Amino acid sequence: MLQLIGLGISPGLARGRALVVRQQTRDVRYRILPDAVASECARLDAARARSRAQLREIQAHVSRTAGPEYAALFDAQLLMLDDPLFMGRADAFIREGRLNAGWAATKAAEDIAARLLETDDPYLRDRRGDLADVVGRLRMNLRSPGRDGTAELLRSVPGPCVIVADDLPPSIAAQVDWSRVAGFATDAGTRTYHTAILARSLRVPAVVGLHDASRRIAPGTLVVLDGAAGELLVDPPEDLAERVATRHAARVEEEHRLVELRELPATTADGVAIRLHANLELPDDATQALACGAEAVGLYRSEFLLANCSIEQLTEDVQCAAYRDMLERMQGREVTIRTFDAGEDQLGRSSAGTGALRTRLGLRAIRLSLSLRDLFRTQLRALLRAAPHGRLRIMFPFISGADELREARQVLAEAADELRKRGESPSPVPVGAMIEVPSAALTADLIAPEADFLSLGTNDLIQYALAADRTDDRMQQFYEPLHPAILRMVRQVQRVGRRHNMRVSVCGEMASDPLVITILLGLGITEFSMTPVAIPAVKQVIRSVHLVEARRIARAALRATTPGEVKKVSGITEPTPDASSLSEVDAAKDPSLGEHRGAEEHPARREALGL
Repeated sequence: MLQLIGLGISPGLARGRALVVRQQTRDVRYRILPDAVASECARLDAARARSRAQLREIQAHVSRTAGPEYAALFDAQLLMLDDPLFMGRADAFIREGRLNAGWAATKAAEDIAARLLETDDPYLRDRRGDLADVVGRLRMNLRSPGRDGTAELLRSVPGPCVIVADDLPPSIAAQVDWSRVAGFATDAGTRTYHTAILARSLRVPAVVGLHDASRRIAPGTLVVLDGAAGELLVDPPEDLAERVATRHAARVEEEHRLVELRELPATTADGVAIRLHANLELPDDATQALACGAEAVGLYRSEFLLANCSIEQLTEDVQCAAYRDMLERMQGREVTIRTFDAGEDQLGRSSAGTGALRTRLGLRAIRLSLSLRDLFRTQLRALLRAAPHGRLRIMFPFISGADELREARQVLAEAADELRKRGESPSPVPVGAMIEVPSAALTADLIAPEADFLSLGTNDLIQYALAADRTDDRMQQFYEPLHPAILRMVRQVQRVGRRHNMRVSVCGEMASDPLVITILLGLGITEFSMTPVAIPAVKQVIRSVHLVEARRIARAALRATTPGEVKKVSGITEPTPDASSLSEVDAAKDPSLGEHRGAEEHPARREALGL
């Protein structure tokens, strides 16, 4: 058996057969149920028919434009589609091995390619390129037209299973049928990338940063995933699986004890009231937020509405209904909805032909919204129409300066005017800026006069201030929330808010870390927004803290010159063992396997939680 150690980013226990997804090549591999064999063979046959028709169309086009001799280059690919050695073998893999169609075609091609490589005939060896082209076309045609093939497959897989992927984008994760999928593990990823945030919201056990698990684990293998300890056990003996389950049950019992705190106020030991809000991705999350004791929604990520439909389908009425639903579910509590923090690909507006590299520093969030005014006004009209059904606040993401906030507010005014022309009477809504770009933090005094509130988006603020990509697990040693630069920016924005009599919240993983809360309280932050499940543990820490002591710790932290010094003066001990390492252990030789201790079980964390 194997024990793979990564980064546990969403607690919980998952057990099931491995469903291997290689997103980079859109390769999904799993074993189908016996009663699905006939339909899977039919899918492969339909994909072959579409591939044949496409190749003949391509061949005719080449014949017209370049000549019949060049069109003949595609004869080999057409022959492959009718070759029983290839397609017959793929069909047999489905019927006898119960492989899904895409996996069966790929495996058949891999077997034939290996034979071609051994031949002395250079012509036959060169046909491996044609074979790869045919397989790629077959897999493309196995996907439903106009739909994301990976997401389509993940909605219909036999359960229970555990996804093992090279990567799992949030747009895919949001479409998975989690009643069939018990959890997921990925080669890439960190605690703060968006899929991790979504996993915690959905309470889906997950481990990331496993490097090459998607290539080391065979599809269909039994795996046990512990999202708290960051462990993935591959084909474990039953006694070891039971020990992991017992460990998980103890954690669940402790979680239930903490949830009992939801009725108690979030006040420090010396009586200062602290606001604890929830970060939500889906309207259904509101129930969980209330159960965990959230006083409000500090961040509703509206871009997750794009996970299940295109921007064209997300009309003003559809959006208005979704926002109204969220407001009503929160039963009169404040709801802060962030406008789309999306990229060009999510809005279907990629600029083809420019040759520009699309990155997180490109055209996204408020910059993209301001460049697509019609879409932006549609969202703002929907928000204004939903506002009477609750206590709405609108927040603009990725603001880099006062000019962007002024421009966004101008578009909001235009949307309000459009509603008035229809005979509606939109009411004023508080507008805030998300401070997640260093330039915004450094010019918060210029932004504040244009805003009604500020929210420190620490996930992006840390990665941009420290040049540490939060989606790259190799950068985790540089992605440091307690870096002196981050603490100073938090203090600076908090002071701006105090001068302008304006609420300032901290939003992101930094807000949900019980070990960091004391420092943030000492810096003057009294409002936090986090994943709902983190609220009880954070509340317990808050109720044990005296602000006088918190301020003393914060002053000492601000004098520190390195993150390590900050942790030392704050009494924060580094967790051990290193959960980011990757190891392979023989359970028969290591009786301690299954007793690996995750970061949340480290003595320092337990002490902070009062356990």
